[in-house]
Amino acid sequence: MTVASSAVMMDGVEIPAPPLRRFLPVAMRYGLSAAGPLCMSGAHFVAALIFLRMFSRAEFGLISFMLVIVPFCLSLCGAMIGAPAAIGNARPQGLSAAELATLMKANLVFAVVVSGLVFALTVVSGAPVARAFVFGAYGAVMCLRWFARSYSYATNHPVRVLLSDILYSAGLLTLLVALLLLHALTPLRGAQGLLVAALLGFAGFGRTFLRDQFRWTAIGSLRDYGQVWRDLARWSAMGVVLTELTVNAHAYLVTLLAGPAAFAPLAVGALLMRPVQLVLTAVPDRERPVMARQLVRGDRAGARRSVNQFRSVAGAVWLATVSLSAVLLLWFPHLILKKGYDPSQALLVLAFYAAITATRTLRTPESVLLQAARQFRALAGASLWSSAVSITATLLLVVTVGPVASLAGILLGEIVMASRIHALSRPVASGHD
Repeated sequence: MTVASSAVMMDGVEIPAPPLRRFLPVAMRYGLSAAGPLCMSGAHFVAALIFLRMFSRAEFGLISFMLVIVPFCLSLCGAMIGAPAAIGNARPQGLSAAELATLMKANLVFAVVVSGLVFALTVVSGAPVARAFVFGAYGAVMCLRWFARSYSYATNHPVRVLLSDILYSAGLLTLLVALLLLHALTPLRGAQGLLVAALLGFAGFGRTFLRDQFRWTAIGSLRDYGQVWRDLARWSAMGVVLTELTVNAHAYLVTLLAGPAAFAPLAVGALLMRPVQLVLTAVPDRERPVMARQLVRGDRAGARRSVNQFRSVAGAVWLATVSLSAVLLLWFPHLILKKGYDPSQALLVLAFYAAITATRTLRTPESVLLQAARQFRALAGASLWSSAVSITATLLLVVTVGPVASLAGILLGEIVMASRIHALSRPVASGHD
């Protein structure tokens, strides 16, 4: 009988375990997987708050736009490389050395592509070349670190992930505070602080991971990755791209059409809701291999239980985040906003983001379940419809009403996606897929 058991046997009679005994394994599992993302979220919140108060609207909007692009690339990394690693490792024979080498090679190539993408998008948005170069390097390093997180979860080493996230968070805050005390914080140095912190995060995975990343790259075969791409990754990548268009169409449209200064007020809402967004981005890397193993064993009830537990934890984070954000904007707006930002507009943005993230909290656990069941093509189909709704509505609202109203288009797309994903997940959870 394991610690996670919900009942014990006494004199041949099954006695339900005490509630605390049932709760502790769940708390330990999600506490461990959520602690790292919450550390990063806290560090990003403090960093963004510093940037908000120290930089101009255009500079804050630009770095906030970069912090939209990079998480999208991390989600794409998780879908194209992290998900195949998790699903492969869930097999009885696990992931072979050749398969791991192939995924590492694909990850390195992907990181190089991300570097160029982030560089190009931030230059087009108005970033100086030197700062855009640092942004690109940050995106590449974070993608390498994100695969390390995914692989550590897949091989059941969550403590390594937690240590890496803590090192990243502590390093970022230490560097920014030092720059503030030295009166040396500039937009370029702020970007460099993010890059150095990302490099520090690799220490959590041991001395050999970065060496293996490059050593195994020489062994891996991109031709072998072609099979992974055809069977699984192409649909998961398509789903992530379309989901990104659903959830962040406003960021791209507002920044590219109206400039980073116009995106800055929307970025304040994203900043306040960052804990929820980061949990919904990072925790799936932990839950995906768990659900995959449950489905391989035929444990549909366990997979459904994991979905419900994930949603409960994410919902608790959402409630705490919304409550704290509302208190700050209603009673202590001067702690968040500097002169030039409208508190009433910030409250409206927060209300939109609260509704958007609530919808996302409801549908993300089922989305992870579908990924664990290899239903990537179905997910891509759901994302196709929602992205079309989101882009169309957001573009119309940006042009006719303004940047803040564009968030209503994102909310509409999220509702469409959530309804479709819930419909798709029901047969998977019941065993009729």
